[in-house]
This record gives sequence, C-alpha cells and structure tokens, in this order.
Amino acid sequence: MESNKSRLITLLLCIFLGEFGLHRFYVGKIGTGVIWLITAGFFGIGWIMDLIMIIIGSFTDKSGNFLTKWIKED
Repeated sequence: MESNKSRLITLLLCIFLGEFGLHRFYVGKIGTGVIWLITAGFFGIGWIMDLIMIIIGSFTDKSGNFLTKWIKED
C-alpha cells in the first residue's frame, strides 16, 4: 500500500534537518524521531541510512506504507 505522505518533502526534510529527525516526525514515527533528535540522527549513521532508503524508495511511514509518490496528491 502507498503512503499519503510526500516522498519529496520527506527527502528534503531528511537532507536539511535529518539529524534532528524531522523527516521521521513528518511520517508519524514519533518515537524514533525523538531518538534521532536526542542522538543527532542516531549518531549520523541512522540519518544516512534513512536518506538512502528514501532515495531508493524503501522508507515507510508509521503504518508501514511505502513513500512512493514524489508529490502529495489530495
């Protein structure tokens, strides 16, 4: 199933504010977002892994749905 969240917004949040976990808050992953916020993107490793996963299309939202749409369609 596809997520209703924008892959482009998630990617931009990850690139510019990924060390603070804002991309994780955006897709509803509040728990890991807090961990990213406290640990500077899980010491940078998690931030890079998330960036790669978003680019290749394997990043999911809180329900486990893949972020496939680059632009959110209402």
